[in-house]
Amino acid sequence: MHDIVKQLARSPQGAVGLFILIIATLMVLGGAHFAPYDPEALSILARYKAPSLEHWLGTDQLGRDIFSRVLIGARATIVLSLLATLMSMVIGAIIGTASAYMGGKIDEIIMRTMDAVMSIPSLLFALLIVSTLGQSSFNAVLAITIAFIPGMVRIARSVSLAARQQDYVNAAIARGESTHYIILREMLPNIVAPIIVEATIRVAFAIMLFATLSFLGLGAQPPEPEWGLMVSEGRAYFFNAPWMMLAPGIAIAIVAIGFNLLGDGLRDALNPRSH
Repeated sequence: MHDIVKQLARSPQGAVGLFILIIATLMVLGGAHFAPYDPEALSILARYKAPSLEHWLGTDQLGRDIFSRVLIGARATIVLSLLATLMSMVIGAIIGTASAYMGGKIDEIIMRTMDAVMSIPSLLFALLIVSTLGQSSFNAVLAITIAFIPGMVRIARSVSLAARQQDYVNAAIARGESTHYIILREMLPNIVAPIIVEATIRVAFAIMLFATLSFLGLGAQPPEPEWGLMVSEGRAYFFNAPWMMLAPGIAIAIVAIGFNLLGDGLRDALNPRSH
């Protein structure tokens, strides 16, 4: 782990991505302590205030402090996006590895099913799921998880096909180990690096997708301080109070770029040929 961090620090994109991730982590873990105001406290007299020393990012149509809401909103946007990516990574890795190991008709059925799901754009697929299940953050996370599983399955299967031919897998088969033992104990631990890199990059897409669902009213619901929902609430006041949209919008862009850069840095750090 120490060597990976050192490799990340040596690459420009990895260092920037790691720095942004540290800031995002501080926002998630300590946002409630850093926030100068209650993010849901209303103040009619403080409505539409421009950024100032009193309110660093201004206030919204209800007089709520936007800086505090951005800090607290990081928890919902980032944590739920990470949760959706993690669940899709675990499920996709298991399905992809099992498909590569078993091969034959089972592999063909699984991969054609994944291809069919991947033919539907992720946003459209997520919209379909949330529209069916109902509007909530939980359903948005579930929708993103399902939308991301096919891509993770393909990545896991592609690296598992090479692992399937390795001596340690053949030795496990010769010992008479069960299928689930070989998949979970022999193959999965040896293909985790490329899957983690792919998952890190997909977090950026999950953040944007979750924010989009909230923007459309299908994810987080008022008065929750979620970044996508904040952008949606601020669009009606863009000409009078543009900071209402710009603050959460810039936060979404920076964190998404940070995870993308971190994924690029991890890819280089975990690639022996780049050392």
